[in-house]
Amino acid sequence: MVHRVRAVIAREKNAPVSLVTILVPDPGPGEALVDIITCGVCHTDLHYKQGGIGDDFPYLLGHEATGVVYAVGPDVTQVAPGDRVILNWRAVCGQCRACAKGQPQYCFNTHTATQKMTLEDGTELSPALGIGAFAEKTLVAAGQCTKVDPEADAAAVGLLGCGVMAGIGAAINTGEVKPGESVAVIGCGGVGIAAIAGAKLAGATTIIAVDIDDNKIAMAKSLGATHGVNSTEHDAVDAIRALTNGNGADVVIDAVGRPETYRQAFYARDLAGRVVLVGVPAPDMKIELPLLDVFGRGGSLKSSWYGDCLPSRDFPMLVAHYKQGNLNLDAFVSERITIDQVEDAFVKMHEGTVLRSVVEL
Repeated sequence: MVHRVRAVIAREKNAPVSLVTILVPDPGPGEALVDIITCGVCHTDLHYKQGGIGDDFPYLLGHEATGVVYAVGPDVTQVAPGDRVILNWRAVCGQCRACAKGQPQYCFNTHTATQKMTLEDGTELSPALGIGAFAEKTLVAAGQCTKVDPEADAAAVGLLGCGVMAGIGAAINTGEVKPGESVAVIGCGGVGIAAIAGAKLAGATTIIAVDIDDNKIAMAKSLGATHGVNSTEHDAVDAIRALTNGNGADVVIDAVGRPETYRQAFYARDLAGRVVLVGVPAPDMKIELPLLDVFGRGGSLKSSWYGDCLPSRDFPMLVAHYKQGNLNLDAFVSERITIDQVEDAFVKMHEGTVLRSVVEL
């Protein structure tokens, strides 16, 4: 059976998105068909729309999603129809080098659905991050579904599917923030503020938010930052050092991903501290650092991809923290919109007036 559903696609580079009817097949082996409840509008979707990730147009956008499993393939046992799930783009294979070493969060062979979703004329769609959830139904690999508590607000917990998980995981998983440590986060967009929330959850006692926008710094403070630094008014490195007894922070997270912010992160950390890069740099960006400084300062320089998360471990744990009041995911939902308002949400994202617009289907 083929399901005809409404969905948002990007037909060509930098063109406005379109709300169209697409065809979604029943699940085959290893696949799950999911009724989408909510889906956040993420910067990654904008990158797809702009052609910054590839040119396999048309793209079926959307990936920060919560849904209910509608049907599963004949060999699927980990989820069943009726399960509330968060979708993820790290369906681990269990067999690659990383998985064999007991590090499935670094799986080198993550997988997606085998069958293709199409336009009505048969044109194959490229689903964003192998998900494509700006749609009433989508087809994914069953391993992309993580069961979660159905009582949690779908719009809030669905954001764990990408940006919020990337930030929280950058602090907890990659940065390994410990109770009592100091953390500085450079860049207070959605990912950076999530890193601040993650640092608070991990027990950091000094959490410094750095940005060029006072409104973003204020939001960061509302979600756990103890101090704010506007880097247009103060040197970020000097300010972070001043707030950490002249030493620098134990962990500095670069949530921007530019050479200048990475350099700030490198010099704003304490000796033997950790630098975490979670902001995504452009392909042509380069950085030069004195090798003696890299050697002499010790510690570690890490990159964080999807917050080094393991969805089966991290999603239920963070949803539990959310329900217990330890993690304010509601604050990341700036507005709830309908599926025909995605293009407007991209405009608001450009303006920096929202953390997340969330489509409710």
